[in-house]
Amino acid sequence: MKTLKLGFALCTVLRCINPCFCVSATFKRTTVLPDLYEASVTELQEGLEAGAFSSVDLVKAYFARIEEVNLQGATLRAVLEMNPSALEQAAALDAERNATGARSPLHGIPVLVKDNIATVASEGMNTTAGSFSLLKSIVPQDAGVVKRLRAAGAIILGKANLSEWAHFRGNIASGWSGRGGQSTNAYFPNADPCGSSSGSAIAASIDGSITCPANQNNLVGIKPTVGLTSRAGVIPISEHQDTVAVLSIIAGMDPNDNFTLAQPTPVPDFTLALNKSALSGARIGVPRRVFLNDSITGNDPFVNQVFEEAIQTMKDLGATVVDPADLPSADEIAVSNNETLVTEVDFKIQLNAYFAALLENPSDVRTLADLIAFDNANLALEEPTNFTDQSELIESESTNGFNSTYFQALAFDKELGATRGIDAALQAHNLDALILPAPGFTTVPAAIAGYPIVTVPLSFYPDNVTIQSAGPLTVYPAPGVPIGLSFLGTAFSEFDLVGFAFAYEQQTKTRLARLAFPAAIPKTQLKDVIGQ
Repeated sequence: MKTLKLGFALCTVLRCINPCFCVSATFKRTTVLPDLYEASVTELQEGLEAGAFSSVDLVKAYFARIEEVNLQGATLRAVLEMNPSALEQAAALDAERNATGARSPLHGIPVLVKDNIATVASEGMNTTAGSFSLLKSIVPQDAGVVKRLRAAGAIILGKANLSEWAHFRGNIASGWSGRGGQSTNAYFPNADPCGSSSGSAIAASIDGSITCPANQNNLVGIKPTVGLTSRAGVIPISEHQDTVAVLSIIAGMDPNDNFTLAQPTPVPDFTLALNKSALSGARIGVPRRVFLNDSITGNDPFVNQVFEEAIQTMKDLGATVVDPADLPSADEIAVSNNETLVTEVDFKIQLNAYFAALLENPSDVRTLADLIAFDNANLALEEPTNFTDQSELIESESTNGFNSTYFQALAFDKELGATRGIDAALQAHNLDALILPAPGFTTVPAAIAGYPIVTVPLSFYPDNVTIQSAGPLTVYPAPGVPIGLSFLGTAFSEFDLVGFAFAYEQQTKTRLARLAFPAAIPKTQLKDVIGQ
């Protein structure tokens, strides 16, 4: 299962004699070269262990690849900044590998993190959620997930662009931030990347923030149950919905995030879920009502066409498909405003707490009200033409905290998403999971319930699709832009969902059916940097 972002993701090659094979001078043996466009972490780790290249070489290669397409060439604007300490960290991890061996499968592997995930300022990077109001602010410590990544030996390569404030600022195009500008899709020039995790390799999510970018960028996206991974040190929206993309290494309890203390133990080894036969004997439901109605979802009819093909594929793989398996609450979910009320209250309280915990913030922004005023006072930075709206910030600022209306809305969200939503459908039909195309309303019931979704590539829009405007600088849909397939389940069902998604993915191998457009594919390989 590839969870890696475009050519920026964790990739490597050896010094080559020809395009496919090379000989390591150290070990004098033939090694298959992974293409940086698609290399897996396993392939990278094998090359590092063999001594065919080093983590320093990996960092150099990735810096070069980012440089090629980030602010020049295709101008994807996926990466906000690169870690000035990355090469030093890589050299230390190379030395440690040689002396005592690798700490984990992530030892010496470069990783991008979204710019709302805290990293200590002494390393040389910012944590800003894409906003100039947090530039050069100093966080008290690394985010919980960053601590786990570092402990596993991963190298934080840089910070990825995002929809500013995780797309909780106002009616602004996905993928735009004041600091990073408009990030775009690698499969069609200026196509919408979706958000909020538009540029990310490791994504923090509320609602569809992992699922939607995975859907539109030909990736695997895993949005875990709220409480499986720590949100401590992540610039918040709502503690009831925020999640951080799951890996076995970053999942687990964190005393700085009390939601994680309720998770079942031990954390599974999710690599054991990668079973090509996982769909054989599984019972999979299709909740058609609302979620497959184009007049409600706004989806292009092509989405449902390729989804029907996916249903048949699962039947061919031995699954029993119950169709329909509707959510009793589907019609209410389509019109409910409870999610907005809850997130607006949570955002004000939790963002103010984040500001208060900063050791320093040169902008003097210390509250949500200060943030709104900062944006209005810095129009060129934060409110350029066509990117001026702050309606969500203003609505959040107008809320009055945890009152009876808030708690009623929170309880009703749980009822709609879980009790009379996902859980009701699963229990009524004795199902293992639900499936839907990723575009549309698919993320909403899982978001308000705090439940997991795993998304894998499904198809690509055809060349004759009608191109539509998605923002001042972006379009969607567009020819060749990817479409995803989502698997939904109850709380902490990630292991099963990963297995089902993997079985489908391995059968279809959709991801490489279409590549990014040529200008968006970096050319640098490790052979270009080794020894330099």
